[in-house]
Amino acid sequence: MKAMSEQTIGDRVRLLRLARGWTLQSLAAQMGGLVTKQALSKYEKGRARPSVAVMNALASALGVKSVELWREPTVNVSFVAYRRRCGLRKRDRDAVEALVERQLEMRVRLQELTQQTDGSGVPVQRFSGSSVEAAEAAAGELRNAWSLGLGPVASVTSALEDHLVHVLEVDAPEEFDGISAVARDHAGRTVAASVVTRRGVSGERQRLSLSHELGHLVMRPCRADDAECERRAFRFGAAFLASAPAVKAAIGQRRTFIQPAELLMLKRRFGLSLQALLYRLRDLGVISDHYYREWCVQVSRQGWKRREPMELPPEQPQWFRLNVMRAQAEGMLPKSEAERMLGSSLPGEEPLALVERHAFLRLPADERRRQLAEQAGRAAELYEHDSEWRTWEGAGLLDTYETGAYPRRGLAGGPRSHAGR
Repeated sequence: MKAMSEQTIGDRVRLLRLARGWTLQSLAAQMGGLVTKQALSKYEKGRARPSVAVMNALASALGVKSVELWREPTVNVSFVAYRRRCGLRKRDRDAVEALVERQLEMRVRLQELTQQTDGSGVPVQRFSGSSVEAAEAAAGELRNAWSLGLGPVASVTSALEDHLVHVLEVDAPEEFDGISAVARDHAGRTVAASVVTRRGVSGERQRLSLSHELGHLVMRPCRADDAECERRAFRFGAAFLASAPAVKAAIGQRRTFIQPAELLMLKRRFGLSLQALLYRLRDLGVISDHYYREWCVQVSRQGWKRREPMELPPEQPQWFRLNVMRAQAEGMLPKSEAERMLGSSLPGEEPLALVERHAFLRLPADERRRQLAEQAGRAAELYEHDSEWRTWEGAGLLDTYETGAYPRRGLAGGPRSHAGR
């Protein structure tokens, strides 16, 4: 294995530490006081190299194999957009970015293990976002490209995950709104992308936040001021969730009065908060500015800014857990590693064949060679004394089939082997 520099090892330690939300003192405590936080700081800055014993203790505390501290990252992660309020601390931002980077690394590995297509099809910064009108059009183009039709998007997380835009939820302060990120290989090719929201928000807010970040991800960089860029991303997100044709078909081209019960039904239909829905109706010219302001007063008076009426439950991302379980079931990941990736236990045992394979690989080399030679001898003896297999050679099978010994329907319509599926 090619030796890595102290700085690279330090970068990995820092990434994994921040991804867990730990300070240097927290990591030192997790290691049982084996090293001080000052020593850990030196490791992370590349000013000292940890011993083998310390490396093993670091890996154990961080919940990874030791090799992961030596392994060069397989992807480079860049952040496309970052929405935050003024109060978000740099420490919190660093923790979020480290967690996103770590999660994307694991998802890219799962894509490779399960032989899924990479994220090269994600339209990163391909659509125009030069104006709010362009943002509206971009949302329509993406819906069309993803074959979502014009109706409401039943599940935003499913729509994103189906196209390898990974949905990540993070525990973060209320000041955190969202972030978009792209993972590229060392040749600069996009292999995965993600949109990130804060865990614990309502379904309405989550859906709009995900769609908003999707806008930042797929639209070309905005050269206007931050407020204008956010308006365009908001317009994209609202149009992605509630297309203009679907909204006008449900409520009409122009309205001067809307019953509260009707508005609540539309809110649930499109999965938007009342405020976002009203804003969308005003943008599309369905209601006037004056009527929009009247409704805003009513929303504030009812306390619906703080607590959404008929609040929707948040959507649950499924791709990561599903593919970890798939990789473990098919023998691509040992159960222990799958559980480390998920941070929770998996039910059941590993497949017997996989357990036997791991046990075999732990044997000394001489013993492995002896067992393989013994199995080869038994196989040769079987073929020598059992002539039935010869009838299954290509010519014999063809002759038997063509002469009618096996009915055609029986061969074509019989049960098929699942081995090649």
